Amino acid sequence: MTIPTPIHILNVPVHPVTYEDFLIIVGDYITQGHPRQICTANPEFVMTAQRMPEFLAVLQKADLVLPDGVGLLWAAKRLGRPLPERVTGSDGIYVLAERGAREGWRFFLLGARPGVAEKTASILCARYPGLQVVGTYPGSPDEKDYPEIARRIKSVHPDILLVAYGAPKQDLWIAAHKDDLHVPVSIGVGGAFDHVAGVRKRAPKLLIRLNLEWLWRLITQPWRWKRQLDLPRFVWQVIRYEHQHR
Repeated sequence: MTIPTPIHILNVPVHPVTYEDFLIIVGDYITQGHPRQICTANPEFVMTAQRMPEFLAVLQKADLVLPDGVGLLWAAKRLGRPLPERVTGSDGIYVLAERGAREGWRFFLLGARPGVAEKTASILCARYPGLQVVGTYPGSPDEKDYPEIARRIKSVHPDILLVAYGAPKQDLWIAAHKDDLHVPVSIGVGGAFDHVAGVRKRAPKLLIRLNLEWLWRLITQPWRWKRQLDLPRFVWQVIRYEHQHR
């Protein structure tokens, strides 16, 4: 599948893809065998990238940037290039596992607290019979941990590496090491393992439908309040950009 031209939201490229497009692209990347990086972007990513040039560079060089965050759909519509739907890391892990079980894709789960990746693997394998999780390991993005992480990953030759170190650490880590690891698809998935394993509850479905996941995160993780301030900043920056480029 040809990767669609991205829309740039405050200099961050976001690809207008659906979940089905995402799965087709992942399959193509695995067939091609070259190391690729997929990022899941939301308004917090975009605002962090404004302050962190190295993170902006990673997002701009990523092979695919998924629209994870209703704020990006709002911004894209304001800028005249609507995105077809959200493609989130929290739901994406399930659609990947379901397709992967059918296609024989081999997964390695890296990150989260000790035991969480293993529990995530167990739950996904029970839910999707035939799913191949060839390795799990908590590790850390600290460079002193890299030799052991690399040894484990290279010994089992996964097709897909899911990294749960949180943004932007996971995305910077993938960019730094994907060529050495030579895994066809590496994706930063944030708190997706925690959600699957039940360590952290995702927002109720009603709040998700109402696009109020940010409110749930603020209630359940009040220490994130400073990060939540990026949401109104994002809205203001998009509106200002829109007016400047009319």
